[in-house]
Amino acid sequence: MTSLQTYLPTAGRILLAVIFILAGFNKIPAIEGNVGYMEAYGVPGILIWPTIIVEIVGGLMLAIGFRARWAAAALAAFTLLSALIFHTDFADANQMTAFMKNLAITGGMLYVIAFGAGALSVDERRG
Repeated sequence: MTSLQTYLPTAGRILLAVIFILAGFNKIPAIEGNVGYMEAYGVPGILIWPTIIVEIVGGLMLAIGFRARWAAAALAAFTLLSALIFHTDFADANQMTAFMKNLAITGGMLYVIAFGAGALSVDERRG
């Protein structure tokens, strides 16, 4: 195994995870605003806490490579669903960019699901 195959999957996992971890933590001080945003799109506000948990816990699991395939699957589904609910106003360039970003993140998660966490991960250490 080359050093690229050792280190790049770890870097990729961490880069994918950071957006979720930060998004989850950033929702906490602005709960009311986030609930209002969700409800404006027909999503029940009660789902704010499961959203925060999925983002933070899933992101941390992905970052350290613990049950990374499961974390990636949950985050892929979450991200794709978010794109389809919140970012379908394709006449708005920002929404189109957000939609495409979500598709790209989902694609990255599919790689983790297919190939696993890589050499530098809790999953690999556990065998």
